[in-house]
Amino acid sequence: MAIAQPASRPANPRFSSGPCAKPPTYDLSKLASAPLGRSHRAAVGKEKLLAAIEGTREVLGIPADYKIGIVPASDTGAVEMAMWNLLGERKVEVLAWESFGAGWVTDVVKQLKIDAEVKTADYGDIVDLATVDTDNDVVFTWNGTTSGVRVPNGDWIKNDREGLTICDATSAAFAQELPWQKLDVTTFSWQKVLGGEAAHGVIVLSPRAVERLESYTPAWPLPKIFRLTKGGKLIDGIFTGATINTPSMLAVEDYLFALDWARSVGGLEGLIGRANANANAIHAFAYANDWIENLANDPATRSNTSVCLKFTDKRIKDGASFAKAVAKRLEAEGIAYDIGAYRDAPAGLRIWCGGTVETADIEAMLPWLAWAFEAEIAAQG
Repeated sequence: MAIAQPASRPANPRFSSGPCAKPPTYDLSKLASAPLGRSHRAAVGKEKLLAAIEGTREVLGIPADYKIGIVPASDTGAVEMAMWNLLGERKVEVLAWESFGAGWVTDVVKQLKIDAEVKTADYGDIVDLATVDTDNDVVFTWNGTTSGVRVPNGDWIKNDREGLTICDATSAAFAQELPWQKLDVTTFSWQKVLGGEAAHGVIVLSPRAVERLESYTPAWPLPKIFRLTKGGKLIDGIFTGATINTPSMLAVEDYLFALDWARSVGGLEGLIGRANANANAIHAFAYANDWIENLANDPATRSNTSVCLKFTDKRIKDGASFAKAVAKRLEAEGIAYDIGAYRDAPAGLRIWCGGTVETADIEAMLPWLAWAFEAEIAAQG
């Protein structure tokens, strides 16, 4: 017997964790003023890039004495740039509780060959932050995009620390409060919480990070694409719009639109509220259904952007196949796109809840998730 489908459908089925849903008011016509076919070094290009930098500062509340640069290769490029330029001056601790954090461990230990102290936790958990010594350099992700686990706060980072904190905040920026005075290097990609186009990263440097850059030269050669200093001085132009390589002015225009939209919904506070409402709808659904639960074990460390779920019903014979089949059903019905768990993560689902997603779409999708679960249970016999 066929299982009845829910009556309502999401207006927008895009719940991918990157690139993420565009802002609800998005339309390509909004990008008509992009200076296409013009040099990014022309006055109009520099003006747009500087507007993107200062708009980032405004919406995120980044201190005036912090440097903000637009860099190539998305958040990955920004994190690599930070590690290759800054690490090696003192002892390093690398924290990992999901796949991207594990990737930074590999790069620090195997590529840069630094004898770092590595602290890890399983998917769904976080390391004991009380054991971290911030007199060392510390590399960590604020929000685990592939595990749905986030750092609850910055209380564990000393104000008078001697080391630098290097924070991959790509799925936290624009959705969670970031304690800027505790962070020396912060990176993200605008393709995440603001739904921007891919391939561009942002790096934010504290005065302490700039001091390290100008006083320390790493033992390894730096590719041109990573270089932040010249002759022992910061290349300041990078942080005023003179990018290291050629940026897409269409992508920059798209980001400027997203920043304007962010202002229209109340800035950072409004974006956090939207993400919280989305995540809370899923958390309530998981509490109400005993066949699914949050991958993140502690409510205090649960993400409000990349919400990861696991199926717990004992009738499920193959967890990975079952989760893929549920995601496939929802995509085939046009209900939810790209919500399968990340390839390295435990079997389950990952639903993006950042501020560009409408809570009404989350609420319309969830009954369909229940439908797909029941249909798949019936199909496996």
